[in-house]
Amino acid sequence: MTLADPNKVDPIHQFQITDIVSFGDGGPAITNSALFMVLTVGLIGAYLLLSTQRRSIIPNRAQLVSEMMYEFVSKMVTDSAGAEGKKFFPFVFSLFMFVLVANMFGMVPFFFTVTSHIVVTFALAMLVFIVVIAYGFYRNGPRFLKLFVPSGVPGYILPLVAVIEVISFLSRPISLSVRLFANILAGHITLKVFAGFVVSMGGLGFLGWLGALLPLALTVGITALEFLVAALQAYVFALLTSMYINDAIHPSH
Repeated sequence: MTLADPNKVDPIHQFQITDIVSFGDGGPAITNSALFMVLTVGLIGAYLLLSTQRRSIIPNRAQLVSEMMYEFVSKMVTDSAGAEGKKFFPFVFSLFMFVLVANMFGMVPFFFTVTSHIVVTFALAMLVFIVVIAYGFYRNGPRFLKLFVPSGVPGYILPLVAVIEVISFLSRPISLSVRLFANILAGHITLKVFAGFVVSMGGLGFLGWLGALLPLALTVGITALEFLVAALQAYVFALLTSMYINDAIHPSH
């Protein structure tokens, strides 16, 4: 997210991918998107290592927060996918932390929001999709296809229902990725627009600053809401992943 800049009034400017280090014309480059993905993974790894390296009976704040995160995601996975789903805890926890930290990075002025790009969220969603299909066939074999044949459906409408189930299953990566991407993108654009109003109206003098009080209040309110959305979208992504994993473990309706 980039706060209002009088020289860059375009609210889409904050999502542009730019080269930071380029290795020749047309060659590989380190972009702002790649940099913040690396920073996201690095921060998560460093925090978890430092907070769990010296576990004590009376936990410090960092250890307490990490343990709460572990318990929260562990309970989510168990409730959604059962006891067998706990083997996927590292996978779901990694996705949850990546989306959460990436979203929070995006709330820092002049930082880059990697989850505002559909290519990133779709890659995460496809990873979930591939894991679900691979484990579904690994565990159940052809019985995994029961996921598309609900029990108790009359035979004369079963082909139609099966087609609907297949389409619904194939649309999961799209819905999973678009939900995260659209929420982050829309929120940041809205925040940039209202922040731009504050700067633009402030240039009109005293009366302009009086008129800027309303968009300023809205900017503060939207900022608070965006922090909530950033955390909520990470939770929703992890929860849906857990539910999809449950389908791989228990394909029967």
